[in-house]
Amino acid sequence: MLLSIIIISFNTSQLLQSCLQSVYQALKKGNLEDSSEVIVVDNASTDNSVEVVRNNFPQTNLICNRKNLGFAKGNNQGIQKSKGKYVLLLNSDTELSTDTLAVSLKEAESDKKTGVLSVKLLNRDGSLQPSAGFFPDLHKIFFWMTFVDDLPLLSNILKPYHQQNPKFYKKAQNIDWVSGACFLVRREAILKAGFLDEKIFMYGEEVEWCYRIKKSGFSVRYTPDTSIYHHKGASGEGKEAGICEEFSYLKYFYHKHKPYWQLIFLKLFLMIGAMLRILVFGIIGGNSKKVNLYAKAFNLA
Repeated sequence: MLLSIIIISFNTSQLLQSCLQSVYQALKKGNLEDSSEVIVVDNASTDNSVEVVRNNFPQTNLICNRKNLGFAKGNNQGIQKSKGKYVLLLNSDTELSTDTLAVSLKEAESDKKTGVLSVKLLNRDGSLQPSAGFFPDLHKIFFWMTFVDDLPLLSNILKPYHQQNPKFYKKAQNIDWVSGACFLVRREAILKAGFLDEKIFMYGEEVEWCYRIKKSGFSVRYTPDTSIYHHKGASGEGKEAGICEEFSYLKYFYHKHKPYWQLIFLKLFLMIGAMLRILVFGIIGGNSKKVNLYAKAFNLA
């Protein structure tokens, strides 16, 4: 088995159907049907997601959970059932290009040190969706929280935690982390680094996993040679919903991987960032929802 594709499903039946259609088209186009498997892990959906899989894609391996186990635990379930040399974690709100799987596998096979690989992500309208970056070291968190890394001329020099510069995504390169929306990982890297951290329910788990995979001696690579559409927010709660979760995740990441004194500075920088956003987006911008959101994030810091 060359490739195992794992899709976490939670109340996105229409998107899941489009995703699976694109997956099987890409498998056929790449002559990968006989060497691949598709696993859908349904996290207790209350819509007709399970019926969509059973009725329209009977060749799919379906795991039905009785409760929502989250992204990390659900994917770990799929990984443990999988057999492929490579495992592709794929969001249910994505649609592959017909060449995505073939191009990704070719790129990964070209270097045995490639532990993780991802491709260009596009929004619904075809515009670029930033999807990668560098590990959240203290100085990167400070630049993020104070808007310094939003300055176009500085973004490549600073190597920001969230890379927003479109020019960055025009070339293939090794980086620190890529989005879990389309995350191809070598099984050998999983065996050395371990599974996804199940203490992280949602948001940030791919960054923490990439951190351990790189520490295990593998690289994380991005390629623009193929692309997928990612209907961001459709399988979650929208663009702003992850702010509080990300603050909580960062504290967990520092508690797990960094010395205590760095955790103290992290909390300070997050508080400064939340206050600046309350001022800029809320008070000046007049957006009361963002005031409440970042007030909550401030309390979490």
